[in-house]
Amino acid sequence: METCYPHAMKEYSSAPLGRVSLPQVMQALSDPCRLAIVRALLEKGELACNEVPLKIAKATRSHHFTILREAGLLKTRTAGTKCLSSIRKDEVEARFPGLLDLVVRVDKTAKPKKLKK
Repeated sequence: METCYPHAMKEYSSAPLGRVSLPQVMQALSDPCRLAIVRALLEKGELACNEVPLKIAKATRSHHFTILREAGLLKTRTAGTKCLSSIRKDEVEARFPGLLDLVVRVDKTAKPKKLKK
């Protein structure tokens, strides 16, 4: 659970989207766990990282949120003892039109196809 205590409130910052390239964003979205995080946040809005249903270790979960924040996709704020993350929808849509719609629409059960030689 991502918990912030009043005596040690952590400040979170997201990368300015103007400095983020499409390959950086695509790499952040290339992991199934990070795709699940983005989908959950798009569906539910603002969530604490422990509220996203993933069967992974706390440190791994935190790492995935950090990768998405560094790619400019997430913003995180503190509210009491919780750290709540959400998708920067308007900013992402302005920089990469249609990207979030594609993330939502892509078949969640599809397995990658092997390229033919």
